[in-house]
Amino acid sequence: MEEMNYLQGLAAGLKTLGVGLKTTMREFFTKKITEQYPENRKELQMFDRFRGSLVMPHNEHNEHKCIACGLCMTNCPNGSITVTSQMVETEDGKKKKVLDKYIYDQGICMYCEVCVRVCPQNAITFDQSFENAVFDRQKLVKQLNHEGSKCEERKPVARPAAAPAAKPAVVKEAGKPAKAEDAEPKPKTED
Repeated sequence: MEEMNYLQGLAAGLKTLGVGLKTTMREFFTKKITEQYPENRKELQMFDRFRGSLVMPHNEHNEHKCIACGLCMTNCPNGSITVTSQMVETEDGKKKKVLDKYIYDQGICMYCEVCVRVCPQNAITFDQSFENAVFDRQKLVKQLNHEGSKCEERKPVARPAAAPAAKPAVVKEAGKPAKAEDAEPKPKTED
């Protein structure tokens, strides 16, 4: 009986060894896709969903879309974003909040992309830069809005007109028929 258990265990061990060797041999003969990183730096492309570092795109007039609402700063789980704003008076005499500084600390960012997702203006995004090694951590603290940049002037979106209110339904009391005059209110006439 013990010899039978020994032989069964030996057969099971050889079977699992064969499965492992089959996997090893299959991977041994597949084509290698190793990137020669420092040498192919110019043609290296990261995949589309790669999160490199946070950027605030500016157009050719040095304008950005940030309205300094602070949602990105509020939702950042570890406080890597600091938004400072100031109130300015426009030509109309109205007060408006404008972005003063947008500070991003890449050294403590966990690249979760929550800030990008909650931004109502799509003012920030992640680029595909991946070489962020520095000797001084202070170089990882960046101001994303350019010097002298301003918010894009956008026209207010016209809201659709509100639909007219529905007429109230006539409720019949038990045993009484509804009257036509109850259904529609009579217009008031001035004497």
